[in-house]
Amino acid sequence: MSSLQTKRWTRAEYDRLIDLGVFGPEDRLELLGGQLVVAEPQGAAHYSAVRRVTRALEAAFGPGWEVRPEGPIALDAESEPEPDVAVVPGTIDDYRAAHPARPALAVEIAVSSLALDRTHKAGLYARAGVADYWIVNLVDRVLEVHRAPAPDPAAPYGWSYAAVEVLDRDESIAPLAAPSSRISVSTLVS
Repeated sequence: MSSLQTKRWTRAEYDRLIDLGVFGPEDRLELLGGQLVVAEPQGAAHYSAVRRVTRALEAAFGPGWEVRPEGPIALDAESEPEPDVAVVPGTIDDYRAAHPARPALAVEIAVSSLALDRTHKAGLYARAGVADYWIVNLVDRVLEVHRAPAPDPAAPYGWSYAAVEVLDRDESIAPLAAPSSRISVSTLVS
């Protein structure tokens, strides 16, 4: 029996397929480490959380920051995830020609994708140097805060976060890039 062979995709190839109309918004795909991955379905709780997080981050960051719900991030040559919410410097007009590459904060809303978000996506964001990565864990109603990206040979993609903190509903958090803003965890996980 022969081994299964797969093709690893580059971000340039993936973007070209999108430009050619091979993939459309209804396909709900992400390029993660060279592999095309089907994104988590959008249930009502997931979508509501995306909206709550977007509003909270817009208030916390203010002018000079673009809060992008479900927009592509050009992390590296083989990864173009679409975090549920990302915060990048500048305005929407700064990204007309290319997707942003380095978010100040990436947020995933997790129901069925919790394991993927904790391992594969965390590894990709850490490898790209994203200093602040949050998982809004709707299963346990907590916020998982991942910081301090560091090499980790045992982790997917060779990187993980050295500091992971789990915050309950009654706690609050300040984004690294907006340290004077406090966000109640209950606002995010309700």
